[in-house]
Amino acid sequence: MKQTFITGGNIVDVEAGTVLTGSSILVEDGLIKEVGVLQAPEGAEVIDLKGATVLPGLFNCHTHMNLAPVANPTYTETDAQVTMFSLEQLKMHIQSGVTFIRDVGGIHYIDVDIRDEAKAGKILAPDMQVSGKCICMTGGHGWSMGREADGPDDCRKAAREQLKAGADWVKVMATGGVMTKGVEPGSPQLGEDELRAAIEEAHKVGAKTCTHAQGMTGIKNALRAGVDSIEHGFFMDDWCFDYMKEHGVYYVPTLAAVHWIVVKGTEAGIADYVVRKAENAVEAHLDTFRRAHEAGVKIALGTDAGTPFNSHAMTAYEMVLMVKAGMTPMEAIRTGTIDAAELCSVEDSLGSIAPGKKAHLAVFAENPVENIEAALNCVMTIKNGEVVYRA
Repeated sequence: MKQTFITGGNIVDVEAGTVLTGSSILVEDGLIKEVGVLQAPEGAEVIDLKGATVLPGLFNCHTHMNLAPVANPTYTETDAQVTMFSLEQLKMHIQSGVTFIRDVGGIHYIDVDIRDEAKAGKILAPDMQVSGKCICMTGGHGWSMGREADGPDDCRKAAREQLKAGADWVKVMATGGVMTKGVEPGSPQLGEDELRAAIEEAHKVGAKTCTHAQGMTGIKNALRAGVDSIEHGFFMDDWCFDYMKEHGVYYVPTLAAVHWIVVKGTEAGIADYVVRKAENAVEAHLDTFRRAHEAGVKIALGTDAGTPFNSHAMTAYEMVLMVKAGMTPMEAIRTGTIDAAELCSVEDSLGSIAPGKKAHLAVFAENPVENIEAALNCVMTIKNGEVVYRA
């Protein structure tokens, strides 16, 4: 039995909304054994945090590990190239305190293979759930890397293909989007019957579903079709919020994706049609986020890492944007810890610092509860009780 004694830091209890001082964490064989005022057992490895603040390992519930955050992606890289930069980007997540990702759109099932290698302990990476190829209409948003499908039967088959390949989630494209040329974020794409067919296939085997959905008509189509989480959600009204609360549907706003496109602009080489669509949506997106939060919709953190200038090393910046838009730091931290764990159905083993859970921890030089920007400075990441990154 290996014991690790983590002491000398401030421990953020995300479930109680408090910060524990003078407490320690005892880890046995990768699991948290005790949290409190403790003495180090004889022979335990001692990790002295020297006044730093420890959070549960962060989640990023909307990533694209197979995409590099370049100005204009071409999707022309070989599978070997995609694999190599995916592995480097996963290290960036680890180095920023992220110990769990939900990847929602890969290339040629490289995401599935990487997940399996990570699960086997062969590569350094966060724990992860993956979705294989997104399911889109012919020529629809994401077609260059997705599975094009038309009609309920074809969508049903497409979902079965992703599940057969090993996907944990099925992702469907309910609307147009910012990055694909010739489509618009506000326009619906896959119809309600097509969405329902794919979602039913996932639910039959206990898998969850998420949808790229930016315009309100497509969002409502996906909600009525039974989706489990809305990604982006630029335009939503009270009906959407009420439906989401009644049915336990999560909102993953990905504020960072639009933010970086607008901030960098065409001057950085981003296509003008991409910048136009982002600029047209940014204020409505922030307004929807504020109203969803005020309405009590469940929100989980995701950044859309892999879109232009949206680095896999910057998960915590989503929390900064959330706080600027009205959340408290603790609320924002919850979106990237216990609330995200619930979305991914792993709240029994991850998402908070509590006995019986995996010792996945992120350590920060200063306290993000007092200043959320402190979450941008991760100094140590612990996974299964082992230090996997130290600044």
